[in-house]
Amino acid sequence: MASERTEPITSRHMVVIPYPGRGHINAMMNLCKMLTAASPNHNLKLLITFVITEEWLDLIGLEEKPLNINFATIPNILPSELGRAADKVGFVGATQTKIEEPFEKLLDRLQSPVHIIVADTFLNWSIEVGNRRNIPVASYWTMPSLVFSSFYYFDLIVQNGHFPFELSERGEERIDYIPGISSIRLADLPSLYCEKDQRLLHLALQVFSNVSKAQYLLFTSIFELEPQVINALKREFLYPVYSLGPMVPYFNPEKTSRYTTTKNDPHYLQWLSSQPPNSVLYVSLGSFLTVSSAQMDEIAGGLEESGVRYLWVAREDAARFKEKCNIRGMILPWCEQLKVLCHSSVGGFWTHCGWNSTIEGIFAGQPLLTLPIQMDQTTIRKFIVEDWKTGWDVKKEAGGGDLLRRDEIAKLVKRFMDLESKERREMSSRARELQEICHRAIAEGGSSKMNLDAFLDNILGH
Repeated sequence: MASERTEPITSRHMVVIPYPGRGHINAMMNLCKMLTAASPNHNLKLLITFVITEEWLDLIGLEEKPLNINFATIPNILPSELGRAADKVGFVGATQTKIEEPFEKLLDRLQSPVHIIVADTFLNWSIEVGNRRNIPVASYWTMPSLVFSSFYYFDLIVQNGHFPFELSERGEERIDYIPGISSIRLADLPSLYCEKDQRLLHLALQVFSNVSKAQYLLFTSIFELEPQVINALKREFLYPVYSLGPMVPYFNPEKTSRYTTTKNDPHYLQWLSSQPPNSVLYVSLGSFLTVSSAQMDEIAGGLEESGVRYLWVAREDAARFKEKCNIRGMILPWCEQLKVLCHSSVGGFWTHCGWNSTIEGIFAGQPLLTLPIQMDQTTIRKFIVEDWKTGWDVKKEAGGGDLLRRDEIAKLVKRFMDLESKERREMSSRARELQEICHRAIAEGGSSKMNLDAFLDNILGH
């Protein structure tokens, strides 16, 4: 009886280096987990070296990850993560000038040959490193594809007389000449465009000077959410452009829809299980930039006055607000966000519009309250409110102004969580449609699944 033939297993070594910020590191780790989960189907044994600073190793070194993902460190040559928000220009500048040399030294120390480098697009020097060593580089963009295009085609905006501009005077003007973007208000471009201090904008634009020299361009977006933009970028670049989203923090995201708690789960998940279906508003305004202390006070007061159940991740402010929290609310410094969003008792998400959080909200089918703070978050608000119509703009709905007052916040939250209102039912229906698009993308035959398979086949070829 003839023995069954098996295909040989091929080993490949991938070195990845994320931009040193929580959102970027999470997105890169999620990509690595998805690649390692799918690689056996390609007869591929994938070893991944995940490069971070020593400080970041202390922060995430004990988090769960597959055995074939190994951390490697470079020295703490950057300003500390704990204070980088105080000098954003200095921090971003350091990532563009100080990491390249220790990264090259690390590559020299690695015992296994490197077959491919995956680097955050903001670490643009990595493309030159790979080209010098004849190692292909995949540039990994962790924001919407539209945001990529708005920076990549910056010269078009200048040539058409739309930069510089005053937000208060020209914010409502629309432009329609960026390839793949049918129409967008100037106010919906990344916030760096209208900041008085343009040093951050100039640093961001430098990133795109050699992106055409990469061998791949990877997006955390979902093709069906941005088809025109992604198709335009595919026509622009001579190499493969892959959209791989949603990048969510589970090994098998296609099997996760609504989370069910067990007796071993954290207390906040147990608390959620004691609440009625779709009754809890989840509030989280990001891990890096945040709103003012005065605004946090107003949010706290508004949540309490609304009478709505809520779970609020308030980071370092959690202890300050915890005593004021009544039985309908819970305030935490941190939680497993996707598990919370997928819990059956959660019926809405108040977000700062970070891309990772937005994608997780879409994955969980949640309607969204939007309060963007900076950078791509203003553009993502446009997606949610104007394009997808799955959420509301908090500042617009609560009366605008620099400081949102608690009474207006209370009224908005109560209206948003009114499950019986017509506008809420319509918004929830659209959120479920977006969730279905998201889940189909990573299912067998879906756009992101096919792109992931294609990228793994490319890795095999190196």
